[in-house]
Amino acid sequence: MLKRAYESPAKNDGDRILVDRLWPRGLAKVNAEIDLWLKEVAPSTGLRQWFGHDPEKWSEFKRRYRAELKINPAWSELQALARQGDLTLVYGAKDQLHNEAVVLKELLERRT
Repeated sequence: MLKRAYESPAKNDGDRILVDRLWPRGLAKVNAEIDLWLKEVAPSTGLRQWFGHDPEKWSEFKRRYRAELKINPAWSELQALARQGDLTLVYGAKDQLHNEAVVLKELLERRT
């Protein structure tokens, strides 16, 4: 599942994994109920800044991000976690359709 960090946790979330490189603004860590902050799986700083959540760059962002994931050890860790049970990919972006968690979910659903 996908969920914004600012949404309340639910019992059916499973493991809540924050997949942002930066902690969401204004969110207290004690209130987030994050099981794992896997910031290493997030897009590189350069890619994140280039994208800037611009929907017009979405297709190219997805292509570049998937290329980064191919050489990212944290991607393997996330895949292993997904095989173990339910999880929710948590992100801070306002745009719920164009963010790294969407890409990760698509890839995980193809491989699990």
